[in-house]
Amino acid sequence: MALPLLRCCSCKRTVSILIRSFTSKSFSASQSRRLVPVSSAVCDVRQYCSDRERPNQRRTDVIIRLTNPLIWLQTRLYFLLIRMYFDKEFSAEEFMKGAKQAFLHVSKLLSQCKFEALEGLVAEDLIRKLEEKCAQLPLSHQRALFVESDAVAHTSTEGVAIYYDDSGRKYVSVLMRFWYWTTARLPNDNITGVKVFQFSTGGEKPETKRLVAAIYEFQREFTQGVTPDWIITRIEHSKLLY
Repeated sequence: MALPLLRCCSCKRTVSILIRSFTSKSFSASQSRRLVPVSSAVCDVRQYCSDRERPNQRRTDVIIRLTNPLIWLQTRLYFLLIRMYFDKEFSAEEFMKGAKQAFLHVSKLLSQCKFEALEGLVAEDLIRKLEEKCAQLPLSHQRALFVESDAVAHTSTEGVAIYYDDSGRKYVSVLMRFWYWTTARLPNDNITGVKVFQFSTGGEKPETKRLVAAIYEFQREFTQGVTPDWIITRIEHSKLLY
């Protein structure tokens, strides 16, 4: 079965190279070192269109992302080390593009409960956990896992780890955060963490959207002789899967 593959590519290659058939290979989630998400801030802006405003008035909501410069510098340093010592063709930009493509594809499969299609892309024990969690979600919340490409508002690298296991095998883990818009009614919308916005265009009724985040951790083994494939070892969707 053809599935998307997240691979490091040179800048000269197109993003389409990131999509190809997976080999039958997965890692145990116990091998993955969990990365703690970097604290970040997204401004909670609420704008409304009232009857007193002009009928054709357009309102624009602005999202401000605050990034810790030390964390940003540390991430870039790790990416440089990966390129220098592990993979000379590694590109942070191409990795992030591929990570986004994988995120969109996996979110669609999760929303359709096609867990067999996740094999080779997501760690086997994580697939079993996701299947159990999704079975407990109502149908509306399952569908809310699907993220459209144009709904992604911001993508960021939250942390990078380079480490060795007891047998000397080399691994790299990259934690990604994807902020995206959804119109779905999420559980516990009143709890801090779900940003609620209302958009109004012209005289139309304002549309309520929620800005939520998903956390995906990508792991790759850089031991010599191992197929250079990335695999997802952690998946979290705000208020749905955590």
